[in-house]
Amino acid sequence: MSIHFFIFLRPYSRLFKFAFQNTNFMIKHIIVIGFKYLFCSFMLVYSTLPLSAQNQDVTLTIHLRGVSESKISLMSLSGTRLIKPILEVNGIKKGETTKLTVPKSSLPGEFVLRFDYKEKKESTPYPSEKSLIINTQDLELWVSPIYCNNSDSTWYQKDEKENAAFATFSKENGKQKEKIGLLQQFLMNYDDTQSKFYKSGIEEYEKRRNDYNQWLDKQVKQDKALFVSSLYRFQFVPQIPWEGTETERLLSVIAHYFDGIDLTDPLLIRTSDLNKWMDNYVNLYGQMATTVALRDSLLPAAAHAAIEKAKLGNPLVYGWMVDYFYKGFESNNIPSGMKVLEPYTNDPNCLTSKRMEIDRRLKGMQTLVAGSIAPNIDLETEPGKMFDLAKYKPSTPYTLLIFWSADCGHCVETVNTLFPWSQLTENKTKIAVVAISLDETETEIKAWQQKTTTLNGWEHLRAKEGVRSKVASDYFVLATPVMILLDSKTKKIVSLPDTLAQIEALIQ
Repeated sequence: MSIHFFIFLRPYSRLFKFAFQNTNFMIKHIIVIGFKYLFCSFMLVYSTLPLSAQNQDVTLTIHLRGVSESKISLMSLSGTRLIKPILEVNGIKKGETTKLTVPKSSLPGEFVLRFDYKEKKESTPYPSEKSLIINTQDLELWVSPIYCNNSDSTWYQKDEKENAAFATFSKENGKQKEKIGLLQQFLMNYDDTQSKFYKSGIEEYEKRRNDYNQWLDKQVKQDKALFVSSLYRFQFVPQIPWEGTETERLLSVIAHYFDGIDLTDPLLIRTSDLNKWMDNYVNLYGQMATTVALRDSLLPAAAHAAIEKAKLGNPLVYGWMVDYFYKGFESNNIPSGMKVLEPYTNDPNCLTSKRMEIDRRLKGMQTLVAGSIAPNIDLETEPGKMFDLAKYKPSTPYTLLIFWSADCGHCVETVNTLFPWSQLTENKTKIAVVAISLDETETEIKAWQQKTTTLNGWEHLRAKEGVRSKVASDYFVLATPVMILLDSKTKKIVSLPDTLAQIEALIQ
């Protein structure tokens, strides 16, 4: 089953993972937030929605240099095919030219051009990658894959606009922020915060911060006709009360977090930085979450505040924001967060692509509750042999259903923890495990088959249609892993545990 989010070179199971820490809050973490948004941020998932800015395909012409041959792949850093090739061409020889037609549905956007090249004819293919931005202009690129990020060996046509503008901006941006960075280090580390010298440092920092943000505004206006101008705003330096307590500083950063972003700009959802920017926003709330229960109250509050901000902007950004939090609440099983999203699904101005999933999850929250009868599971275990949950009669008082995927990192981690525990003598008499795979592709199925050989003693099933299967629909499974504890005799739901510790507490 391919349910991937927050990925670059390696797939992860969760559609989204809220990061929160149980350690003491470090001021430096919130201060540097405005300084960490670089072009190669590789995180964004959203359903492709129409943007009027792009109405035609774009041709990317590539002249291969410096290697014997190469496979060339173009991967998007946004959209539904995140980090999956949208275009591919094999066997391009040295000195040859190939043309890739980038579909308008993927534009504008940030991309990775990957080369699997052979330096010599007998060489083993070796990868290299180049980030690029494509908008409305046809591009021509002369590239040596070995040195694809070296301007002396790889270059665009002379009149190329987007990537040239971003390179110029990035170079000047580094100079502009250098002094602000020095001042922030001083303000973070100076021991006498009541001295005139420290107060002078604050004044100088604020002056430079304001000057920088004004410069940023000018750059946005200067390049407003280009897609890259939508990326500049993520560099905005927020206000920080240097003389406040740690908590006051944190709350101030949260309060001013959206000051520098233009939520009326629909092209924001085409940027890879938007997801990273929102991750950092959520993490600010996570800094205050010292327990899971506190997290589950703070993160819905973060969602409400952020969505209310986005509601005043472009409907596409508004919808993206709802989608973003849906994925987080779904993967982290935060029902209170799902309830926060409910009123927005009824707003016609909210162009969320997850309206059906949210409604389905809310329905599932009402249906799959302790005391209700679990939906029956009727799946083929092998040719001619069926598993029927209603007729399943283990000798144990409890049955644990776990929906998982062998291609899901968090699932495998959960299984690796759960299996040895379930094999302990005292637990074998208490609980039986029925593992339902939602793997679909040939690669995933092979991984599942291999993994099950190490999980003897469990009942293994596979829903061939994955998350689109009837059993996934009956149990409202939209992301894995999901665990459901049943009374073996009555098939009534006991609980929907998230962790092994919760299971242990329930079957004592």
